[in-house]
Amino acid sequence: MVFDFLTGEFIDVIEWVDDTRDTMVWRYEARGRAIKYGAKLTVREGQAAVFIHEGQLADVFGPGLYMLETNNLPILTRLQHWDHGFRSPFKSEIYFVNTTRFNDLKWGTRNPIMARDPEFGPVRLRAFGTYSMRVTDPAAFMREIVGTDGEFTADEISYQLRNVIVEAFSRLLASSGIPVLDMAANTQQLGQMVAKAIQPTVAQYGLTLPEFYIENISLPDEVERMLDKRTSMGIVGDLGRFGQYAQTEAMLNASTQNGGMGAGLGAGLGAALGMGMRGPWGQMAAQQQPPALQPQPGMIAGPSAPSETVWHIALDGAASGPYSKADLGRLMNEGRFSRDTLVWTPGQDGWKEADEVPALGQLFTMLPPPLPQK
Repeated sequence: MVFDFLTGEFIDVIEWVDDTRDTMVWRYEARGRAIKYGAKLTVREGQAAVFIHEGQLADVFGPGLYMLETNNLPILTRLQHWDHGFRSPFKSEIYFVNTTRFNDLKWGTRNPIMARDPEFGPVRLRAFGTYSMRVTDPAAFMREIVGTDGEFTADEISYQLRNVIVEAFSRLLASSGIPVLDMAANTQQLGQMVAKAIQPTVAQYGLTLPEFYIENISLPDEVERMLDKRTSMGIVGDLGRFGQYAQTEAMLNASTQNGGMGAGLGAGLGAALGMGMRGPWGQMAAQQQPPALQPQPGMIAGPSAPSETVWHIALDGAASGPYSKADLGRLMNEGRFSRDTLVWTPGQDGWKEADEVPALGQLFTMLPPPLPQK
């Protein structure tokens, strides 16, 4: 009975069967027991076993089956000056280190990175991505990172790695000279540069990063909205023609609603001008708009009747309007509208000279004859 009790105080088989996905280091629980001389140590593929004796790293074992004897522990023998015979126990701590890849780890910039873009000037950028890591030097990993932690997980090192990654990424991004609009096509190149830059620091931890990916580099939301507007203007092309289209569409929509034509025209003008409120696009759009007509004595305030026909005319080499028939009469009295002025109204097949449009014939019959020459 005494022999069985003493035998139970010794460890004969040492192994670690890991069923977790994030444990990097696990300490074999030997509290209250001693490792028997000649005990079997099983280290499986994807593992390493680190012996710590009296606070000092003694040996590192790779995959295999080991008999813990003096010839297998030369470093431990020198440290302890130990050789007590076949069945003598010794006390040590054994840490199993997971040397497989830890995949799909996240990184990202918590705060925007300031960079100078050749086209947009100073910009603020954010980025995020994934990476994988692996322990390649278990002894260095134990010394630099784990210490005496009995169960060390990937989350405990990922925060430090993220700081290293973001620092290198910020420095390389600011000095790369790659335009913002070209960064999506250069994420692979940037990722390789970042991985190479951080490798010396990561190696000091006993780690390597087999894979490193940049998934996205983005601008602030307000800048992206302005880029969307710029893209839209590039698709539209001719601002003048687009403004005419927007106004006409608004008038046609207004004719089927109770809001009146004035509301529809306001929406159309707002849509045309809203495409480029800032920058050169806004100035170009504003130049395409005709000067507002001032109310004349006798004109009835409020929205025009939905059934009234409105006209667009070629004025000073550009499309102008819409105008009511009364507006055209006033322009005619001012000498800005005549029989050969090109006009267009919704439903008309192209632009025509005013003299060819029967609906405008009454204006010219009311025109007084020219003054006699003196």
